Amino acid sequence: MITGELKNKIDALWDVFAAGGLTNPLEVIEQITYLMFIRDLDDTDNKNAKECAMLGLPFKSIFSDQIKIGERTVDGQQLKWSTFRDFPANKMYETVQEWVFPFIKNLHSDKNSAYSKYMDDAIFKLPTPLVLSKVVDSLDDIYSLMGKSTEIDIRGDVYEYLLSKISTAGRNGQFRTPRHIIHMMVELMKPTPKETICDPACGTGGFLVGASDYLRETYRNDILMNKENRDHYMNHMFYGFDMDRTMLRIGAMNMMTHGVESPFIEYRDSLSDQNIDTDKYSLILANPPFKGTLDADSVSASLLKVAKTKKTELLFLALFIRMLKIGGRCACIVPDGVLFGSSKAHKQIRKAIIEDNRLEAVISMPSGVFKPYAGVSTGILIFTKTGHGGTDKVWFYDMKADGYSLDDKRSPVKENDIPDIIERFNHLDKELGRKRTEQSFLVDMKEIIDNDYDLSINKYKEVIYEKVEYPPTNEILADIEKLNKEIDKNLEELKALLKG
Repeated sequence: MITGELKNKIDALWDVFAAGGLTNPLEVIEQITYLMFIRDLDDTDNKNAKECAMLGLPFKSIFSDQIKIGERTVDGQQLKWSTFRDFPANKMYETVQEWVFPFIKNLHSDKNSAYSKYMDDAIFKLPTPLVLSKVVDSLDDIYSLMGKSTEIDIRGDVYEYLLSKISTAGRNGQFRTPRHIIHMMVELMKPTPKETICDPACGTGGFLVGASDYLRETYRNDILMNKENRDHYMNHMFYGFDMDRTMLRIGAMNMMTHGVESPFIEYRDSLSDQNIDTDKYSLILANPPFKGTLDADSVSASLLKVAKTKKTELLFLALFIRMLKIGGRCACIVPDGVLFGSSKAHKQIRKAIIEDNRLEAVISMPSGVFKPYAGVSTGILIFTKTGHGGTDKVWFYDMKADGYSLDDKRSPVKENDIPDIIERFNHLDKELGRKRTEQSFLVDMKEIIDNDYDLSINKYKEVIYEKVEYPPTNEILADIEKLNKEIDKNLEELKALLKG
């Protein structure tokens, strides 16, 4: 969570926009995102230059000596944040409005790229040179504090704090999954350079960014040095869908600043017939919208065959099964009700995952994970699409702590089960002897089926109650009488004092 000086700096930046007449939260976030993207382009270009120099690879800066914008040509170095930030306010405003902004809008010549799709209608809205100058200075201060922070996920936290200022955040699901939860899920799934990864409710692209970061760190040389792997990583690995163009625009820029040139990020209602993807992806990472119901007429018929329902959380599970190729894996966050709901649709979707595919793990998370935006209890389902069953024993884990307090403040704490979850999931053979009284254990598929496909950990967890010895009733009564006599005596003494 954003706290202290960094929070104050972001609030002050927000006030600069308000004083300049920009009060629509979505517009403010868009403008901040554009400018952060422009600054990140400079940083990323410098970083890529260093990487190529270290590896002995050729490098061409996007800020080449001469850049053509429309019918005009400009020195590319003037488009760098580190250059124009030192210009006088009027010259800076002119440079950003007439050169930098058209440059980023046309950064990709491929008009079918995710970036181009959502930048075509982008508009530079800062009203005056003074406002731009103040915003640039404020962002430099914010980046300086971000650089000093010991928090690994500080960039994601800044985005979260910005999104929290949207009045609809939380109600429409437009708040991010905490980055440490994303990282845990990515670590559990261990993506490889050959994956085709999708998030059908991608928002700002948190899961896709998490997966791309993991791949760059784990398979750095395999991606940078192998032409085929690099092309797949840059252009064919990442897919994200959403129904909010602002989120898509932020998501596309977020992916580009994390080194993915052409992610396939598209405006799409994933649950409708508009989405025809079937047997396509090797990995799905998602936290789909929990709340809300849909008109059955707008839902893809293929999903209703798995579970006839209007509940989005159940329909998304049916969607994940359909979109995965055989052997494809899924790690998704679901509300607790999905795990134990007793309706026919709830049981149908759980049966499909357990009997028709291979359910591997159910991780129960505490209700505070999504605070302050929502207090709902959630879990993580991990399964593999087989089309013919394969579930044997299902691993259950009762997460009690995620490294942060479970109140609205979400302050860092020492208690953290995430390293233990990752370690145990990677060595499930060692879980065979675990008792039901422990934090994690295995449950046979037959037992789950016998319990109406209930996946709530409380259904299988054994709780040991310590026996408490109480005194005999006559001793308790004697103690009460003794206390009453003492009370009566003290009352008489008090009355005597008052009379005196």
